[in-house]
Amino acid sequence: MSAHSEPSPDAIPDTIPDAIPDAIRQALRRILECGDLETKLAPVPTLPAGVGFEGLSPIEIDRPCRDAEIAMGSGAESLPRPGALGDPRARALCLARFAHHELQATELLAFALLRWPDLPAALVRSWLSVLADEQRHARLYLARLHAHDACLAEHAPHSDYFWKHAGAMAAGGPPAFLAVLGLTLEQANLDFSLLYRDGFRAAGDEASARVLEVVHRDEIGHVRMAAHGLRQLLPEHHGDRARYEASVPFPLSAARAKGRRFDAAARRRAGLEEEFIEHVRTARSSTEHGGRS
Repeated sequence: MSAHSEPSPDAIPDTIPDAIPDAIRQALRRILECGDLETKLAPVPTLPAGVGFEGLSPIEIDRPCRDAEIAMGSGAESLPRPGALGDPRARALCLARFAHHELQATELLAFALLRWPDLPAALVRSWLSVLADEQRHARLYLARLHAHDACLAEHAPHSDYFWKHAGAMAAGGPPAFLAVLGLTLEQANLDFSLLYRDGFRAAGDEASARVLEVVHRDEIGHVRMAAHGLRQLLPEHHGDRARYEASVPFPLSAARAKGRRFDAAARRRAGLEEEFIEHVRTARSSTEHGGRS
């Protein structure tokens, strides 16, 4: 073909389905294999309807690469209570912690999408949509952190709490992943996001309060997608509670899927069944009753 000739238009579509999944998987690999924050929050290409990763080889990356400013460790400073947010330093610490939660969720979605390529195409698209939301939430929190003249590096090393459950999710497969990320951690954030929204608002930080409202609204959709995905993957189990209990790995449980102020209405908007909502509302931790909850 000469330098000035162009390929036939009829030939172009045949190359797109193979090229797009590969481009997406390369972007997901960069999220895990590159240590800088900018790369981790770079947009991932969109997957066309009906196209998935079926037939591609799994890529197993057990731990993300992190630069020093976003390095993870096993301990972290206690999160300030909402009533303490009159102190700008407490607000900055909360914003840094929340941004890092979103970063971990972004990485874990990349971890799952690479590890289990044979998921149904619709579920892959859902997870990619959630990943884009997590990246956007992280950028929103980071912008508010910058407005407080602070940055993530000041709070390193960051807690690796989400990543501590990666091994259990890998062992339990996609149902465990959905139970941990969507139906435990994100379900709990239905409560915590509003609790801290009100704390920021009471402290006069309306801009941060609005970010938490955005996150809360999006979390409803994430919980809905997790519940729907688990119904697809475990049709033999009857009810959201049964599917969750069959999937969630120890030490997580329904007791970790809520905050101090329980938002049943948000869970109903997410489409969770009443039996499951009540199960979460009344769940007690192992420290409360001496065993696994």
